[in-house]
Amino acid sequence: MSIHYSAETFANAQVIKRATPFQVQVKRSFDLPPVLHALTVGLYFAFLGVMAIAFQDRGLIIPMAIFVVYIVMAFGVPAMWVRMKPGHDGAALAWADFGQSGIDTFTGNMSAKDATGQVLILPLLILGWGLAIAVIAAVVR
Repeated sequence: MSIHYSAETFANAQVIKRATPFQVQVKRSFDLPPVLHALTVGLYFAFLGVMAIAFQDRGLIIPMAIFVVYIVMAFGVPAMWVRMKPGHDGAALAWADFGQSGIDTFTGNMSAKDATGQVLILPLLILGWGLAIAVIAAVVR
């Protein structure tokens, strides 16, 4: 049930001023070690390398450059976001700590092995798909 306050209540209320402004502490590290992000980026670049080698054509230089820029931006912006100040005191999770304690998720704690598998499964599947396409292209030629 709601409570009704009269205008006089607000007129007579005292405003409390803080000596220091209120500042929210934010955690922007995604709770994963940077090694996993680097492995993900490496796998995406490996896919681009496989495609560039399998389909060597001068017409693919610009699309490949666009893909490289996109991957750098997709992972570079969050990397810069983690280092933003103010209000960010947290550091990225160290690989050793990640290996010992895993990661806390909404459904509970997940081991480092399971979390690594979950993070790297899509880039690994994309790289595998690229290798399959490269083999098919080589056989068809």
